[in-house]
Amino acid sequence: MSLLPPIFTVLHFCALLGLCLYGAHRLWLLKCLFFDAPDAATPVPPPFTPGEVFPFVTVQLPLYNERFVVRRLIDAAASLQWPTDRIEIQVLDDSSDDTALMVDERVKYWRERGVEIVVLRRDHRAGYKAGALAEGMRRARGEFLALFDADFIPPADFLHRTIPWFRDGAVGMVQARWGFCNTEHSWFTGVQALLLGPHFTIEHRVRYLKGLFFNFNGTAGVWRKRAIEEAGGWQSDTVTEDLDLSYRAQLAGWRFVYREECPVPSELPVTVGALRSQQQRWAKGSIQTARKILPRLLASKLPLAVKLEAVAHLTANCYWLLGVVVMLTLYPAVTFRVGIGLHQILRIDLPLFLGTSGAITGYFLFYAARSGRLKLGELCLLPALAIGLAPSISLSVLKGMVSFGGSFERTPKFGVRGRERVPGLAFLYRQRSLPYLALNVFLFCYSLLPVAFAWERGVVGAIPLFLLFPIGFALVLMKDLDELFISRRAN
Repeated sequence: MSLLPPIFTVLHFCALLGLCLYGAHRLWLLKCLFFDAPDAATPVPPPFTPGEVFPFVTVQLPLYNERFVVRRLIDAAASLQWPTDRIEIQVLDDSSDDTALMVDERVKYWRERGVEIVVLRRDHRAGYKAGALAEGMRRARGEFLALFDADFIPPADFLHRTIPWFRDGAVGMVQARWGFCNTEHSWFTGVQALLLGPHFTIEHRVRYLKGLFFNFNGTAGVWRKRAIEEAGGWQSDTVTEDLDLSYRAQLAGWRFVYREECPVPSELPVTVGALRSQQQRWAKGSIQTARKILPRLLASKLPLAVKLEAVAHLTANCYWLLGVVVMLTLYPAVTFRVGIGLHQILRIDLPLFLGTSGAITGYFLFYAARSGRLKLGELCLLPALAIGLAPSISLSVLKGMVSFGGSFERTPKFGVRGRERVPGLAFLYRQRSLPYLALNVFLFCYSLLPVAFAWERGVVGAIPLFLLFPIGFALVLMKDLDELFISRRAN
């Protein structure tokens, strides 16, 4: 008898156990949000007044080929309310397309109106975003550095709502909540808002309130320059330089602040290729950061609660890999144990799976209700979209386990807000969709095997559960094909 079926069965239940632990962590976050001290208990520092000497702020705008959003970003940054002699704007432009011309035009426009704004360009892309930020910091005159990615639209009062928190000399970074300006664009962006929103409203808020480590999200935040310097500066040995720096700064003793009430509008990816590249970079980078940071963090004298939450936080993207393992081992695990009866098997597998998925569903359900976006369609599509994206993201998790650094793949942005149409420009960003199309076709066919097996055995009750996987792969497959056809037509 082959050893493969029992090995697959063991892997199946180990992966289910891992998913259960992840679900339990989500429930713990909700418990903390319900029963721990409210955010209102944190005293709000007084604002800066005209009679005070305002601290000098450098606003940094890292760019790479952002033709559709660059004007919007520069205009918003130039409109920030702060004394004109206490602020400078750096446009860190590594672009290789016509974005550079647009940058020069907007910079010239605002300089003629008295705004201190400069363009810094490199003749290379060494270090990618981390390298550009490091170069900008060397020339920055500001005591504080405010960072905004290209798809963000900082509100005019952003600095007045964040800089006062640095009155506490121990604060090294203030992170604002991401808002989403194109949530209503399609079901696709609506599901993403549901997927990303809890990271701020639940995770960041709980970690901040409980004095646990949390991260700067690469944008919509302000750093104390000295905190970056004392933490070792921007480094490019991971593809999530923001997460890496966040943990190094907190290990150096700096305290972070999260402000839920200060949203900064941003653009959600409108194509599945853009979302895939974004999630792949985050997944790969978080695992690289875990390999780099956790040995040092676990050996420190920090409280056990801080260490455990850091492990859960930095390894959270393993959830994607565990989900793929469950899917791949489902058919061999079920067929191997068929001798004890499929109904008996489901008495074990079904409660485990429902317990895990129920915890995760409850987590997003709570966020949707709390944020006023309780839409049944989005809640139903979220697990399907996650299943369809899981294989490609899992590959990035594996890459993060065996490598450091790598190319920084930008997330394509199109400058859409609300229900505006994407102006037929997807072809300008060459996204590698064909390998993922082939992968999802294979996995769609493979995931039908448990469905056919349950149908053959007459266990109709298991079919809806088993159908989750092919539905997820079909959903992403159709979205990929639709975008591929749009790209071909645009060409």
